[in-house]
Amino acid sequence: MFRLTREVRLAVPPAASTPPLAPVRNGYGGFPPLEGFERFVVVQVTLAGEPDAQSGYLVNIKQIDEVVRRDGLPLLQECALRQPGSVADLTRGVFERFRHRWPQLEETRIHLSPFTGFSVQAKEFPMVRFSQKFEFSAAHRLHNPELSAEANAALFGKCNNPNGHGHNYELQVTLRGEMIPIQSLEEIVSTSVLQRFDHKFLNKDTSEFRDLNPTVENIARTIYLLLRPPLTQAGTELAAVTVWETAKTWCEYWE
Repeated sequence: MFRLTREVRLAVPPAASTPPLAPVRNGYGGFPPLEGFERFVVVQVTLAGEPDAQSGYLVNIKQIDEVVRRDGLPLLQECALRQPGSVADLTRGVFERFRHRWPQLEETRIHLSPFTGFSVQAKEFPMVRFSQKFEFSAAHRLHNPELSAEANAALFGKCNNPNGHGHNYELQVTLRGEMIPIQSLEEIVSTSVLQRFDHKFLNKDTSEFRDLNPTVENIARTIYLLLRPPLTQAGTELAAVTVWETAKTWCEYWE
């Protein structure tokens, strides 16, 4: 089984009419071209299946670009993007429209910014997922007290430095089902996670990691377990938590 994802970057004009789709000059930057007043939106389409025997393509990405621009752009223009509920409806609508074109469609994601996104998965349709990113800075030391100093140094390397080392962590919280106001989500994440871990030495300043090695895996699971009860009480479901330790290393946790 193959899974192909194509990202299409759109500049959504404020006018009610869709401009003619002229030849694309800079698809990397967004199309139609950004001129200063458009809303920049990223649409990601994921399809699964087997490649065509003749072309070797699962789907020609030029065809994906054409369909997203032709069929997705009018929906984006019609939607009041400032309201989370309407974006959820938009994401469902875009998924339905694309699914008629591609039966092998697995997921559609719409990013309103690098930090906020909505998605629909075929296996969960019509449920919508909402993701929001946060950040915090913290220090940690990777160490197993049951191992010798030599074994710890061999296992964790410079991450075993007794004085610790720091990261600017990125945290993505993904909800599914009923959406709650973004302000409520931010308040819960701030109270349950950010105030607890931001600018802390995790091994020494937090009870959660006093006896738990603060690897990115354990941090992701701990944050998930901290967030699930208050988010459930607020009326939504926590789908997953993803923690980026660096730009090259991240871990997602869900149950």
